[in-house]
Amino acid sequence: MNYWLLLVTFVAVNLDFFIIMLFLLHRYRTVDVMVGYLVGVVILMTLSFTIGKALALFLPEWILGLLGFLPIYMALHDKDEAAQQTDRAPILATLTTYLAVCTGCNLSIFLPVLTGMTFSHFAMALIFIGALAVAVVWLIRAIGELPVVKRALTRYGEILMKVIYIGVGLYVFYDSGLITHLLNLV
Repeated sequence: MNYWLLLVTFVAVNLDFFIIMLFLLHRYRTVDVMVGYLVGVVILMTLSFTIGKALALFLPEWILGLLGFLPIYMALHDKDEAAQQTDRAPILATLTTYLAVCTGCNLSIFLPVLTGMTFSHFAMALIFIGALAVAVVWLIRAIGELPVVKRALTRYGEILMKVIYIGVGLYVFYDSGLITHLLNLV
């Protein structure tokens, strides 16, 4: 098992979520964000490992691009109503955000990395990635506590989060081939 490959893959598929995590950690308790994030990581890695090849056989990649609607919806959804819903369930809010933002990339990038592993190697990879996820949450929390970052999050956090969600949604459309597929239909 190649731990460097796992590390690079983990960073690559989660880089956009690391930015979003700044906003989540600004709003919620660290432990709630960490639990939601870890559950999401475990779900997506397990899906990549167990159904990866079947997914590639039955679903074209552009269908996964439809997941791009989720972050755009979250950005455009009424601020007050969304805050009421997510403040009651920060773990679920983090999990939902992670799955909306990272499902396509995780499945498509972790799929070839994990598919050839034995179950014992997959278990070790899951523990390794879980430890990385915990470390990343604490690192991003420390970055979010820097005075300049904290001021920016307090002042511009809501609008920046919406812009990032819309950007991620549009990127998912593009990266998955959904836009190309739709253009070919026209």
